[in-house]
Amino acid sequence: MASELHEAIFMAKQERHKNLFLNYRNLNNFPVELLKDEGMQFLERLFMKRNSLTTLPENLAQKLPNLIELYLHSNNIAIIPQAIGNLVKLQSLDLSDNTLQVICPEIGQLRSLRHLRLANNQLKFLPQELGDLRELETLDVSMNLLRTLPERLHQCLSLQCLTTDRNLLHCLPRQLCLLPDLNELSMAGNCLTSLPLDLGRSMQLQFVFVDNNTHLNGLPSYLYNKVIGCSGCGLAAQISDEKQLCLTLGDVTVPLPSEVKAIGSETDRVLPLEELACRVLHAAHNWTSKDVRLLTPFLLPKSLLDVVRWPLGHCHRCSQPMFTIVYPKLFPLRETELAGVHKRKILSCFLRCPSCSICNATLWFWYQHPAV
Repeated sequence: MASELHEAIFMAKQERHKNLFLNYRNLNNFPVELLKDEGMQFLERLFMKRNSLTTLPENLAQKLPNLIELYLHSNNIAIIPQAIGNLVKLQSLDLSDNTLQVICPEIGQLRSLRHLRLANNQLKFLPQELGDLRELETLDVSMNLLRTLPERLHQCLSLQCLTTDRNLLHCLPRQLCLLPDLNELSMAGNCLTSLPLDLGRSMQLQFVFVDNNTHLNGLPSYLYNKVIGCSGCGLAAQISDEKQLCLTLGDVTVPLPSEVKAIGSETDRVLPLEELACRVLHAAHNWTSKDVRLLTPFLLPKSLLDVVRWPLGHCHRCSQPMFTIVYPKLFPLRETELAGVHKRKILSCFLRCPSCSICNATLWFWYQHPAV
């Protein structure tokens, strides 16, 4: 693994790559090769999804000064250094599914930032300096411990999509009704008791999600001509161990997903058996491969074993691995150079997980395959 990492970084430096993919590398520390000498002055997009990073280097901006997109989804990052504010060209930052408890105020110095994703962390508050991000278009802070939103958030005049699902919010700042470009507002699964009467007055706001707020008994009249829909994480309902079906593979017993005993309908989105089988085998392979007593957990051809070992991606909301079936979400790809990378056998697009039965959960997806 170390030699493959070294080779990937060496080739990127030699050929002056603008995009570097270091996903699924089991990295505990930021690769020192990226920070040696002058670093990688030409690098624009760095993907480090699903590793085990705990922090970022202080000299990141000095060594990668032209970075415009940084994807750190699904790591163990607990602290963001204050030096993050020096990445002045950064436009997209994904820190979802980490262990963040605090966001440093210096994040407000990222004046070029357009997309910020902080979902599924342990944040109890957000810095007021987020209001300095005048170019910010997307903010996702779902699945945290937030009780309030920053009062200055209404200064993000370019904000188009705000997602705050599954927090502890009791109210929505009335100033957010003033956001001129806000098109989608999702507040599902909070503790809302009321909404500002002006919410929905803007013609730009078209989609509002407020389901699973048990104490919310009414909606402002301006929302009656908007799209009021369901949102949520789409996690499968929990069932008791006695009722859960299992599959026995030698000495290993693997619980089957609850969908296998569901009666399908047009709204259930029950997954195909092929996809379920891949997920079960993937889970079993991960368990058995850690047991030295089971040297050959599956007698499968290498091509099929690679399919089981390397999922196409993971859902941002429920973190389920996805193997055979993914659908593009109903909006176009962002206008970046990465949209054409699929021609080089690396697919990059926004997708939704079909296993999330009632949501439009999105994920950043790319192939993880030895041939790439």
